Amino acid sequence: MHSPKNLIPTSKEFMASFATILGYETPSLLKTAANFGRLNEIPNGSTRTSSTPLIRMKIRATATQVTDSSSAFQPLLVNGEPIATPLKTTQFPVFKFDEYMSTKANMVDKALNEAVPVQYPKKIHRAMRYSLLAGGKRVRPVLCLASCELVGGDESLAIPAACAVEMIHTMSLIHDDLPCMDNDDLRRGKPTNHKAFGEETAVLAGDALLSLAFEHIAAKTTKVVSPERVVRAITELGSAVGSLGLVAGQMVDIQSEGKEVTLRELEYIHVHKTAKLLEASVVCGAIIGGAGEGEVERMRKYARCIGLLFQVVDDILDVTKSSEELGKTAGKDLASDKATYPKLMGIEGAKNFAAELVAQAVQELAHFDATRAAPLYYLANYIANRQT
Repeated sequence: MHSPKNLIPTSKEFMASFATILGYETPSLLKTAANFGRLNEIPNGSTRTSSTPLIRMKIRATATQVTDSSSAFQPLLVNGEPIATPLKTTQFPVFKFDEYMSTKANMVDKALNEAVPVQYPKKIHRAMRYSLLAGGKRVRPVLCLASCELVGGDESLAIPAACAVEMIHTMSLIHDDLPCMDNDDLRRGKPTNHKAFGEETAVLAGDALLSLAFEHIAAKTTKVVSPERVVRAITELGSAVGSLGLVAGQMVDIQSEGKEVTLRELEYIHVHKTAKLLEASVVCGAIIGGAGEGEVERMRKYARCIGLLFQVVDDILDVTKSSEELGKTAGKDLASDKATYPKLMGIEGAKNFAAELVAQAVQELAHFDATRAAPLYYLANYIANRQT
């Protein structure tokens, strides 16, 4: 970051400090960012190099970075490279992350299998199960369980909410793959739902999963959790996927195809299309686990950072990996001329932005018990470094 004597950031520093949810919600940054985001608009027809700042203004970064001299400090890695100046945080213990993810994913898979049995009419339930039980990383339900445990709740309390989140996520994938949307043939290494069952059934399978999600969290959450908290979780989840959430992101994304998109507009798309559901996963877990208002808001800030991080990494993988490696069609954003972070910032700029988001997310965890926060610390690292 810039030195204390010079509060005028470079273009890279400004992008890193603006293009976060905190920056997105700060009105004073929005006005400036609307201009800054026009990366292709060069005054007087001149050519801008990567080192030429588009705008110069005095602004403090959203997070202060310091170098920790302790040899025990664990910097997060982004694409195999450590953050140069990591945020000073609580020391998180060594953690068996792979074992943790496998255990939690198996728990979620078992619950999902029980939640959607094959029954009449069999075709629709088979279609629902086809996509819901197709594997995947289960990042969203695991985040829900981990945030519940972080605030002192038992993970069993959040299993219904974790399943509901995955049902909604699966619905979004089924609908996103349809010919009228992304028109994709491959998902998680298998033919997409509409390829396997037909378009009509795929639409209905997605609709059924969305409806079941809310029924499931309402009916299956144990009475140990107060009705007020269950309603709050349902409200959080509903707002994340409606016309001001996931649907809003999808709509603006569709309208933006083939157009010049600013950084601010791209962030709006992905905050709503991707980050909102990840945020709801974390916040629902915290609410059900008994979190106080202050804890919920800290978890919300953490989730907003990793939610946007998830999409930034997705954009990078789309242009750096093959379809075989990803288990889905690679390069489709480029083919459809969609705006992405690598397109607007360059791959290195997108990686630097990812590093900034990781650092900000981890900073929020420093306010919690280090042992309980360890899964979320390593999940942030995992999202930043995932290869599929």
